[in-house]
Amino acid sequence: MDHSTEEKHHHSEHKQDHSSHHAHMVEDFKKRFYLSLLITLPILVLSPMLQNFVNLNLRFTGDLYILFALSTVIFFYGGWPFLTGAWSELKDKNPGMMTLIALAIIVAYVYSSLTVFGLSGKNFFWELATLIDIMLLGHWIEMKSVMGASKALEELVKLMPSEAHRVSQDGSIEDVPTSELNEGDYVLIKPGEKVPVDGTIVKGQSSIDESMLTGESVPVEKEKNDGVIGASINGEGSLTVKVEKTGEDSYLSQVVTMVREAQESKSRTQNFSDRAAKWLFYLALVTGIITLLTWVLLGYDFVFALEWMVTVMVIACPHALGLAAPLVVARSTALSAKKGLLIRNRTSFEEARKLEAVVFDKTGTLTEGKFGITDIITEKEEDEIILLAASVESESEHPIARGIAEEAKERNMTLKSVKDFQ
Repeated sequence: MDHSTEEKHHHSEHKQDHSSHHAHMVEDFKKRFYLSLLITLPILVLSPMLQNFVNLNLRFTGDLYILFALSTVIFFYGGWPFLTGAWSELKDKNPGMMTLIALAIIVAYVYSSLTVFGLSGKNFFWELATLIDIMLLGHWIEMKSVMGASKALEELVKLMPSEAHRVSQDGSIEDVPTSELNEGDYVLIKPGEKVPVDGTIVKGQSSIDESMLTGESVPVEKEKNDGVIGASINGEGSLTVKVEKTGEDSYLSQVVTMVREAQESKSRTQNFSDRAAKWLFYLALVTGIITLLTWVLLGYDFVFALEWMVTVMVIACPHALGLAAPLVVARSTALSAKKGLLIRNRTSFEEARKLEAVVFDKTGTLTEGKFGITDIITEKEEDEIILLAASVESESEHPIARGIAEEAKERNMTLKSVKDFQ
């Protein structure tokens, strides 16, 4: 295996690993969310605080121990991603959303556990469970949306043809997988076929449809020494192309890489919510300690002061912040992918709401790019002209020819047979 093929092989392996790792994480968050949600239901029913809210009494001997056991499972199983995430953030000396969530669930779990085993006060197990559920849901939605957008990118990659007609030095042609093409090889592209790689035309001329890649709706006329882009569609001519770029260096691969990086990057709003989480973490700590000290200094006992400190720290973790940013990212990514928009820069995408005018530099970008007949000026019978023109043009692959043939089809005409077409 030569060096370039080995590199390509390694690169595709790395991409597969990245994709499968992401898919595994999405599945992991989904599983944790549903299991945690299931465990939350009995926690809500057994919670004395919620029973008081709805004026019910379902208390029985040992109910708090069951509540403790269920909450322990949800704390370690559902809360694990946040505990490990907080550890990473603290190691980097950059507390954020994970640290804020971890602070709230640790304080709620430890304090509530102590109330089960003798400390007087209310437990916060239901708050712990619902907080973990909502944060798991937020992270799952966010990762799923990025994964969905990655699938849109995979569809883009599939646009590349899997095979190419390689021209040997003796002029013979063999069909080979596109991945086996190397720089300097010559390939034949027949009329109507997709261009397999980026390269330069060495023989032939044709019109090429590059709309999928460049947005230029009208096919572009190409001749010798012009460049062609992989995945564009060849028109009516036959071309021999010298391979210039393959694999990761190709135009389409660079577009895919650029969009993937943009999807995995964070926008200004997301960075802002991360910064807000960082300051909320410090605020929760400071406010909690101030609350504790205030109640103690006012002469209340330590246990009473501790309960209020825990209440403040748990409330300081905003459920909404953990869910709002991921939901917006998910919705915007999914909607844009459906409309054919691949977001290159999230911050610019957000700033687009401030646009007041959009200026287009050419009409080609705004039209469908399909040629059709608008007017017929003739002294003869209109249908006769259409029939004759469409009969001849039906043999051609040219985009204007197709437009004329389409008009006859719309008028339900039976075309005449054509001899000696060139």
